[in-house]
Amino acid sequence: MQTMSFSQAAKEGKGLEDAIQDAVATVYPAIVRIHVVAENGSGGRMKKSRGSGSGVIISPKGYVVTNHHVAGKATRLTCRLHDGEELEAILVGTDALTDLSVLRLQLDNRVGENPLPTAEFGDSDEVKVGDVVLAMGSPAGLSQSVTRGIASNLTMISTQRDSFRLDGENVGMLVRWIGHDAVIFPGNSGGPLVNLTGEIIGINEVGIGSLGGAIPGNLARSVANQLIEHGKVSRSWSGIEAQPLLEKDRHKQGVLVAGVIEESPAQEAGLLPGDIIQRFDGEKVNAIIPEDLPLFNRIALSIPVGKTVDIHGLRSGKKISWELTTEAREAARMPERELKNWGITARNFSKLSALEARRPDSSGIQVHSVRPGSAADRAKPSLRPGDVITNVDREEVANLGELLAKTKKIIEGQEEAVPVLVAFDRGLAKLLTVVEVGPEKERDTPPQAWKPWLGVATQVLTRELSAVLDVTGLKGVRIIQVYPDTPAEKAAFEAGDVLLKMDGQIIQAKREEDAEVFGNMIREYKIGSKVVFSILRDGKPMEKTAQLERRPTPASELEEYEDRDFEFKVRELSFANRVNLRLEKKARGLMVENVDSAGWAALAGLRQGDVILKVDGEPIDRVEAFRVKMESIAKNRSARVTFFVKRRIHTLFIEFEPNWEKP
Repeated sequence: MQTMSFSQAAKEGKGLEDAIQDAVATVYPAIVRIHVVAENGSGGRMKKSRGSGSGVIISPKGYVVTNHHVAGKATRLTCRLHDGEELEAILVGTDALTDLSVLRLQLDNRVGENPLPTAEFGDSDEVKVGDVVLAMGSPAGLSQSVTRGIASNLTMISTQRDSFRLDGENVGMLVRWIGHDAVIFPGNSGGPLVNLTGEIIGINEVGIGSLGGAIPGNLARSVANQLIEHGKVSRSWSGIEAQPLLEKDRHKQGVLVAGVIEESPAQEAGLLPGDIIQRFDGEKVNAIIPEDLPLFNRIALSIPVGKTVDIHGLRSGKKISWELTTEAREAARMPERELKNWGITARNFSKLSALEARRPDSSGIQVHSVRPGSAADRAKPSLRPGDVITNVDREEVANLGELLAKTKKIIEGQEEAVPVLVAFDRGLAKLLTVVEVGPEKERDTPPQAWKPWLGVATQVLTRELSAVLDVTGLKGVRIIQVYPDTPAEKAAFEAGDVLLKMDGQIIQAKREEDAEVFGNMIREYKIGSKVVFSILRDGKPMEKTAQLERRPTPASELEEYEDRDFEFKVRELSFANRVNLRLEKKARGLMVENVDSAGWAALAGLRQGDVILKVDGEPIDRVEAFRVKMESIAKNRSARVTFFVKRRIHTLFIEFEPNWEKP
């Protein structure tokens, strides 16, 4: 079916508004809002993040087309249909080079029996400048929306060379966008561009100035079909880097060879920079302007892998031909993995990334990022991004799989980190270092000796303060808070009382620097001692006797537990926590002491300072019980875990959705 322009719609007796309504009614129900949990390597961690985008259902089997930059690194996908129903989805395949991904809805969990709404691709080659187009999607994660515009440019590319890269791939190498002025916003990415016949003619990808850019539908359909069938897109690699002809050669027609990558099929075939290719596998090729290059690249990349291609062209103005046998094109960059015991993220080499790094082959593991303070960072010399690990514990490691297996063998049964000799390359230099791999030794916090305390917070009675309080010349401290259920409260001390003496001894405090004087005097006594305090209350002198008690256990000495799956740490509630949070003495709960910014806990919304009251409905008040509960959750690989927490004066439920396949 051909694209319908407004003039065509008019000839068929339809007004523009009617045609738009028909197109919307056809495609709108097939729009999905995609909620994504993704992972990206940074700072030595695989950091998790939330995002949203748009997609369109193209098959009754639940296949959804969207952008790679929306879903290509997803660990969890949830799609909301037009009627509000939410379905989990899995990533079928992704292609960074065209910025396209295909998901599949998990239809087994679908409510109702109505057929799944779908949309169909039209022929994007039939689109003409001036055609009315509709951009559909879910901007900013909102409900589905539609905006209207016209096709403004059919060969739109970025004005800056190599300016749009995804995972090392130059998207502009293959994609020429359909430019249009239908308003799109962040979150529209992955949604369809639709003609007035209700067909998909593009997949919206970018916004440049006031124009939107959509990947042409014909390209999107071809890539989607390959991803559905094979889970990936197979392409050939020749090693030719092309650019438009120089001004002086434009009368010759063809494509200029700008560069030939070393050890590539093109080098073996004898091509040289400056050659002009005029026929490639029997097809005429020509690139006068940058917008022409994606057409040549599509031809070159779509050649079957291993095919011998006849190439004809010019060298120094004379005709010449070459025979080139293509190779399989690997990704520009391989995905990274986190090695927690090292404190790094790292990746294998592809052929292209090995060549970029000037490596002799694809052997070795490239460090992508290093966590500050980690084992890799503490090594001397420390590992840095770009370093290539080649040997661990005097054994060569060729890839991540071997490094992970070696690490597991080293740390098995160990309770503390193990010093390991590591060989790595930094450019042309070959270095050795020692990395302490494995569980880090727990930092022992020496228990403080039990100390007496009164149970008050004080401020120094400075000269300025004593003058205002009409007690000029006196030394001491003023009580600013009396803690509950303490010797001070039992002795009926009050905030505002001025303490001048202890058992007749003057409290020598008159400057801010003397803030520790009162505490030091208290510590001179034994637990259980009765102390007579000389005080002023509202200007009147009086005495109060208090029996000192043992100071509550400080937070640093309370039992704690670090959950490595969800990546956060809890401890028992301290006395100060109970006071500051206005909790009863016997209130249950555990204090969240730390939440790693890269983990599932942070992603779910848990915060430092939260008090965990319940886990999956079960009250929690001791660290040991919490540890047992969390280990049970990890063992059973629970799909969802719910915490009930107190946050200041509020309580809320926090739901975790861990991905146990990629812990």
